[in-house]
Amino acid sequence: MRRPFGSVRARATLGATLVVAVALVAAGAALLLALRVSLTDQADAEAGAEARNVASQLAAPRVSFDALDLPDAEDHPVQVVDEKGRLLAVSEGLQAISGTGVTALRPQPAQPRPTATPGRGPGTDADQDADDADDGDHDVDSDDSADDTDASDAPDAGEISDTARPTQGTATADGETKEYRFAAVKVTTARYGTLTVHAGSPLDAEQGAVGTARTSMLIGLPVLLLTVAGVTWLVTRRALRPVEGIRGEMAAITASQDLARRVPEPDTHDEVARLARTTNETLAALQAAVERQRRFVADASHELRSPIASLRTQLEVGAAHRELLDLEGAVADTVRLQALAADLLLLARLDAGERPGGTRLDLAALVGEEAAQRTGDRLEVTVDVKDGAGPVEVAGSRGQLARILANLLDNAQRHARTGVGVTVRRDGPWVVLEVADDGEGVPAPERERIFERFVRLDDARSRDDGGAGLGLAIARDVAVRHGGTLVVRDAPAGGALFELRLPPAGG
Repeated sequence: MRRPFGSVRARATLGATLVVAVALVAAGAALLLALRVSLTDQADAEAGAEARNVASQLAAPRVSFDALDLPDAEDHPVQVVDEKGRLLAVSEGLQAISGTGVTALRPQPAQPRPTATPGRGPGTDADQDADDADDGDHDVDSDDSADDTDASDAPDAGEISDTARPTQGTATADGETKEYRFAAVKVTTARYGTLTVHAGSPLDAEQGAVGTARTSMLIGLPVLLLTVAGVTWLVTRRALRPVEGIRGEMAAITASQDLARRVPEPDTHDEVARLARTTNETLAALQAAVERQRRFVADASHELRSPIASLRTQLEVGAAHRELLDLEGAVADTVRLQALAADLLLLARLDAGERPGGTRLDLAALVGEEAAQRTGDRLEVTVDVKDGAGPVEVAGSRGQLARILANLLDNAQRHARTGVGVTVRRDGPWVVLEVADDGEGVPAPERERIFERFVRLDDARSRDDGGAGLGLAIARDVAVRHGGTLVVRDAPAGGALFELRLPPAGG
């Protein structure tokens, strides 16, 4: 069952749409907040200007509350209160109000501030009692007094305060209730003391603008998200079209098993083009490996066919004519067949990734022991350990390292004229084993080819003398598995010099 959003294109489209949605919602919220704050500040400025307009009338030397020019209650509701919170003037038509701290709607008679007399000042008990008696004629909110502005902000007599305290509330006029921003401005009069003017500015514009912006966003957001999703879907499909071509070609290669085919490479310099090039390089390496394996199987079959056919012929002749049986030839063919089978088995293990052990061993001692056991060689083998007789330790498989030495010595014995020399020395961070002969040497163009499997430079020589062409290939593969190298160059005295370099134990 195919899972939803299981494709890269679907996931990319979903991811891009979600990111854009989050960004738009955040930007929209920030825009609405900024718009609300801006319009609220504008309403505060309008309310403050209206309050200062009324306060300028109250700052006149002789002020009459009945003669005040107050704006209409629906546009800019205004209240004028004294220091005790008594309502002295109000816009005509105001039916209810909240947010100013004074809910009274009926103005009270203004009471001039008393003058000082001997023994009785403006703050005597009699005046206080009169004030208290008048307090019952109006309503004042207990939690928001009209006189809660800091006394230090109060202006001098005849002057208007520079600060306006903003509040928010509602007002009802002509039966309609609206939200307002109120500004409280203090003005000091010589006759009535400090008065506070509350003037409001409606928030209709702010609410309308914010509502319109919100509606536009709610309508435009889905349209924009659909556009983003559609564009992302199309762009992603176009970008992934080469990937689908690569996938289809790989499926065709798998079905046909034709490793000579290659995936299409886009004419771009992006990740898809690099993927296509890497895929073709992998196919080329795989094709080379398969061809090399096929050649190996064919060569191995060919090499096995000769000793098996020879051995069968000898046995059939011996079965018919026992006096003609070549027992020594049959044994030789059997030994050769056994050696070839052992070589093929070792190559198979190396190709399978078999790793050598980590046993520490003295390479100089190994060379001495192996050379001493070669009693049937045609030529004498001399061993030279440079830099004293101290141990030269390497880590690996003793049997495989001995196999390298045996194969190199066998090769040198077939080509040397007078002798074979083996040298063990240290060369910086490497342990070096050299096998040299005084034969004809190896031509420079053939020095890499001789390490290929089943390669014999002298095709005319007999298989009995030359072997199957696996010895040097095995030697190099074992050297590489031990972290080393095996190369051939000219020997100082003529002939070929095979140089094996191995990392020292613990190096």
